[in-house]
Amino acid sequence: MPSSVIKYFNYDEDTKTLKIIFVTDMVYLYKDVPEKVYKMLKASGSKGRYFNSHIKDNFKFRKIEEE
Repeated sequence: MPSSVIKYFNYDEDTKTLKIIFVTDMVYLYKDVPEKVYKMLKASGSKGRYFNSHIKDNFKFRKIEEE
């Protein structure tokens, strides 16, 4: 289901890094994210709500250059 907040996201199993590109084209890398969290985000009916509840303030992140 499309999100009004998140444009695209993917997950690197080796580094446990979740990359999220928001509709504003800001790109963030979230570190040490368990694969289960990624899978739940993927399955969520509301990506933005899941992100705000389970990812936003729970994992270290860094903003990278816009793509």
